[in-house]
Amino acid sequence: MFERFTRGARATVKGAVAQAERVGADSVTEEHLLLALLEQEGGRASFAVTALGLHDRRGSLDAAFAEARRRGGLTKADTDALADIGIDIGAIVSRVESAHGEGALAADRGSRRWWSGHRAFTPGAKTVLENSLRVALGRGDRFIGEEHLLLALTAKPGVVADVLAEHGATYATVQRALDGPDADGGQEGHAKAG
Repeated sequence: MFERFTRGARATVKGAVAQAERVGADSVTEEHLLLALLEQEGGRASFAVTALGLHDRRGSLDAAFAEARRRGGLTKADTDALADIGIDIGAIVSRVESAHGEGALAADRGSRRWWSGHRAFTPGAKTVLENSLRVALGRGDRFIGEEHLLLALTAKPGVVADVLAEHGATYATVQRALDGPDADGGQEGHAKAG
């Protein structure tokens, strides 16, 4: 499948690994894929990200991801569903953090990969990569570009899709931004890597 990735999509995957390394994460997550996409320039996904104002709200995105990590990776929908049955996640997080320190529910940041030297992709990140192929085929494309990765991130239920939706980037809005009248500005990003 990786042979179908454009240079930009490959750069995004490599950028996601760099994002994980930068924060000392054991594995590459969907969040790392999104953050790498936000750093890409000149492609169709970059155009959509800019059109939707995500570049301007990077700090807000980072804060939303930090809050989700603090909740142990629960989405807002999960938190709301638990609240409906009387479980206050905010109170639980506060109690756990008062006993074990701030960020105690955040994903494990310990280094278990010392022996391998590389970071694996989480099942969720692998699903995004696999779904990017489905998105590309559904759009009639024979390649997988950054725009397909971005659409796959919006389509996979979870924290990243929730945070994107909170910031106005749903599958539908990203698709409109990609298919809009000015969306062909990044066509050079489709050249395949050799």
